Amino acid sequence: MNDFEKLLTVRDDDLDDLQHVNNVRYVQWIQDVSKEHWTSVAPEDIRSQSIWVVMSHHISYKSAAKLGDTIRINTSIAKSKGALSERVVEMHNDKTNELLLRSTTEWCLLNARTQRPMRIPDAVKKLFEAQA
Repeated sequence: MNDFEKLLTVRDDDLDDLQHVNNVRYVQWIQDVSKEHWTSVAPEDIRSQSIWVVMSHHISYKSAAKLGDTIRINTSIAKSKGALSERVVEMHNDKTNELLLRSTTEWCLLNARTQRPMRIPDAVKKLFEAQA
């Protein structure tokens, strides 16, 4: 399965007191790239019927990013079963290719109308398989 990829440049408001990217910002970027991947492959009719919510994040921080660094963010779906999907996000320094972090997030698909978990439809699974 192909990754979804984006680049971003670290700005001053991304930094913590140590002048490294703040951990909270990384979590925001994980959620942002996940949503961007979803909206890039799922048509509006499917998106309007379902909502993804986070069940858990596991993040391993490997190295620090600093002001002006360009970060390459890759994400893909590792596996899906029932209403749950496991998404992996990796962030690398685009210049050095150094791994900055790796995260695994468990997402649950909800019915948009009832807001109750729903089994991931084959049509949704095929959206990500079609990228391979």
